[in-house]
Amino acid sequence: MNKALKKYLQTRTAQGHWQLSGIERSVFRAAIVIPCLAEAESLPKTLASLAANPSGYLQQTLLIIVVNNRPEASYTQKKNNRATLDWLAEGTLPQLNLNWVDAASPGLELPAKEGVGQARKIGFDLALSRLDWENDPLLISLDADTLVDENYLPAIFRHFSQNSLASATIPFRHQQADDPQQERAIRLYELYLRSYLFGLQQSGSPYAYHTIGSAFACRASAYLAVGGMNRRHAAEDFYFLQQLAKHSGVAMLTGTVVRPSPRFSERVPFGTGKAVQGQVEEGRQLFQFSSVEAFTILRHWLSAVENSLLLPAERVLQQLGNDVLIEFLRKLNFAANWELLQLNYPDLEKRHLAFHCWFDGLRTRQLLTRLDAEQERMVDDTVRQLLAWGGYPEVFSREAQLQLLEKLQSANTNTGAAK
Repeated sequence: MNKALKKYLQTRTAQGHWQLSGIERSVFRAAIVIPCLAEAESLPKTLASLAANPSGYLQQTLLIIVVNNRPEASYTQKKNNRATLDWLAEGTLPQLNLNWVDAASPGLELPAKEGVGQARKIGFDLALSRLDWENDPLLISLDADTLVDENYLPAIFRHFSQNSLASATIPFRHQQADDPQQERAIRLYELYLRSYLFGLQQSGSPYAYHTIGSAFACRASAYLAVGGMNRRHAAEDFYFLQQLAKHSGVAMLTGTVVRPSPRFSERVPFGTGKAVQGQVEEGRQLFQFSSVEAFTILRHWLSAVENSLLLPAERVLQQLGNDVLIEFLRKLNFAANWELLQLNYPDLEKRHLAFHCWFDGLRTRQLLTRLDAEQERMVDDTVRQLLAWGGYPEVFSREAQLQLLEKLQSANTNTGAAK
């Protein structure tokens, strides 16, 4: 056992009586972890889509289902989880190297106030002792309501064999909703996600990647290096990927697409399910599109830092010319932090990297929100202006905007789509 793994298992692994059931084979090149809460209907479809991948890749991959709920979960959720555990024990998909974790029965439930982050952590941590550490194995995150393509595993294995970065996001496109209003809602939410990523890319942010829990993977060595998955009840994917970005960067994988459900969800307090539900049931848009003006200010800020690594903080601030940005930085105590960066990182390249660890993805999002706080804009115009700024003028309709962004972000639907 290597030292990093031993130290992690001694100090950072999920604490509880959870254990793996199912096959006992070890030494896998990869492990897929799927948290599962009341998914008796959707999980079989997800596993069937995985089982359609080439057998050679399936043989090298461990699959761990973490069936979970908290003690205060509803009777319906607990009954559903019991049915899922019984179904898994039947072994209906022998082509999969299947393990599962009972984090749902009395005495094994997740701690109060914890949820999907803890469930993912349990699965990833239990996978560590089953991996082939001679070949820098992979950890892959998926959800129980998500379908994958037949080339899902080949694309992931190929990416990491050719890319030095330790982490990657996987292109996604939500499944089509049966209800027209719900379908419009999920495409609007995707337009929001994709336009935000596009703006970050044009701004030169190192945090330009999607944060979808069902659509990322990393080397297990990087998982150890960042202290493993967090236990957050929501946004666990955002914060975990942010740590991976700070550690070694996050690449964007291509060649396959994962397909999450467009359904409503009460499982987490915010996210895709809540965003869709808010539009359909309440007529409210629970997310704000960021403008080209805000992204332009972000780009100017990041460029100013890159070109001012030797200047004192006040000289850096004098170049910015935006009161909202300057006030935001003062509240973050930029001057004192800038002085520490200059003191602790005499090497300019390392100083620049350290700055991006300080001004991270969360602070980037907070800044963009503040810059657009008083603005009310038409979605079509906001995205059109953003695309024009990035070199794609005259894309007027939402449908055309979304199609273009899907293409740019490798989420086109002709890559061996799951049926």
